[in-house]
Amino acid sequence: MTEPEVFDVVVIGAGPAGENIAQYATQNTKLTAALIERELVGGECSYYACMPSKALLRPLEIAATAAHIGGLTAPTLDRRALLARRDEWVSSYDDSGQVEWADGAGLAVLRGTGRLAGERLVELTTSEGTRTIEARHAVVVATGSEPTVPDVYEGCLPWGSRDATGVDEVPDRLVIVGGGVVSCEAAVWMRALGSSVTLLVRGDRLLNRVEPFASEIVRKALLEMGIDVRLGVEVTACQRDDPQDTGLGRVHGGPVVVSTSQGDITADEILVAVGRRPRLDIGLESVGLDATKALAGDVPSWLVLVGDSSGEAPLTHWGKYRARVLGEQIAARATGGTEPFALDDVPVPQVIFTDPQVASVGLTEAEARAAKIDVEVTHVPWSAASGAALLRDDVEGGAQLVIDRASRCVVGATFVGPEAGELLHSATIAITGRVPVHVLRHAVPSYPTASELWLRLIEQLPAEFLQPKS
Repeated sequence: MTEPEVFDVVVIGAGPAGENIAQYATQNTKLTAALIERELVGGECSYYACMPSKALLRPLEIAATAAHIGGLTAPTLDRRALLARRDEWVSSYDDSGQVEWADGAGLAVLRGTGRLAGERLVELTTSEGTRTIEARHAVVVATGSEPTVPDVYEGCLPWGSRDATGVDEVPDRLVIVGGGVVSCEAAVWMRALGSSVTLLVRGDRLLNRVEPFASEIVRKALLEMGIDVRLGVEVTACQRDDPQDTGLGRVHGGPVVVSTSQGDITADEILVAVGRRPRLDIGLESVGLDATKALAGDVPSWLVLVGDSSGEAPLTHWGKYRARVLGEQIAARATGGTEPFALDDVPVPQVIFTDPQVASVGLTEAEARAAKIDVEVTHVPWSAASGAALLRDDVEGGAQLVIDRASRCVVGATFVGPEAGELLHSATIAITGRVPVHVLRHAVPSYPTASELWLRLIEQLPAEFLQPKS
């Protein structure tokens, strides 16, 4: 029997979380790590999600800003150039640059499909056959997530998020099912590229995990772009003549007829973006586990889940953060070093790159109240600060803080407006550092910048919040 290849750490999945955990587990040590990847090193974010979507959205945001500032004429969209920019940011789906980085970091890249095959064992399958990889200290599952596609769309070959970011053939008529981040962002760039877009949302609002005021601002903005937003819609059937998989980002056959609780809709393509689930079909049964146990954290000490596959917030920056913490923990335990400092309750920030942007961190008002936190909520319009209003002449948006009355610390923040994402890190720091608002009041914002919204928000608080608690 051939002896297995041995590494200190074996990572299944070379996306951002997998790359980071391997790096932090091995840097400044003599530990070795292998990254197993069946597709592209760099993962979903680099090629099919974060990077291509923002490469498409940023020029559109600039054009919209120019159209809403006196003295400028809105730029003309060059569809070919916009898609070329997207292709440049995804390196034309070539991962050689990412592989070069891994090599430089001392990480071994192994091409193929990895599956658990026993304690600290991973079976690697390639076009040349199967071999076993052994981990001395840890096996890391960083396999990401996959779209959830309800059975009603079977046989229609709907687009997934990869098709939307990789769009090559722009459909004249596009139906998007779902009201989350992918749906709202894709609606923006597909409308700009020339599609007539209909957005079907099962619930009573878009983006149901953010503050209601933010959802309503985005809904109005999408309507102003010419996107048909329909709420409270149930899809009951989907039919397509001559379905055929024509490749990434291309129309997949004849017209699609979508039957809904509000009538039938005919389109050239349908994008289904109703959620994602951790990709855990990786041989968990070989070590006596299933997905439920793994997601609950009921795993042996040598097995680590990180990124989307862990069931935690499916955000690249969160996966990378957790990878840094867990990677350092693996290194400390393997070498007998000191466990790194870590916090138990780190807030999760997120920016939604619609126009306007939605930036949020921590708890919404509803989440805080559900957690039995007695909160004070302060809200101002985006135009409350001159620096924020200067970003666009007819700016619409708002800012809100959710404050724990007991500690007088911020527990949640939401900003909706042009470039709102640039305000978010200050809120993340305030929550993470547990800075009471009477101290935050003395953090002086520059004039005229959008950061003055912080001052306006704090000024709305009752007077007792602006003094130390006795």
